[in-house]
Amino acid sequence: MNQKPKPQQRDRIKPITGLIGTGLMVVFILGLSHSISTGFAGFEGGLPFLVIACFVILLAVWDYIDECLRKR
Repeated sequence: MNQKPKPQQRDRIKPITGLIGTGLMVVFILGLSHSISTGFAGFEGGLPFLVIACFVILLAVWDYIDECLRKR
């Protein structure tokens, strides 16, 4: 019952789960940014958050590429 996945299975699972996790985070951050920009803060008030959110998304995508897709 306690069988560990084979290394080939782990190699296939990591990019899939990484893509799902990164995608969910990107959708959440963009939705939050859109909500702030269209709400009470307005575009000018939400612009600093948008810039920070874009930087964080770039870092998350870079980490996904480095961790899951780059061959070592």
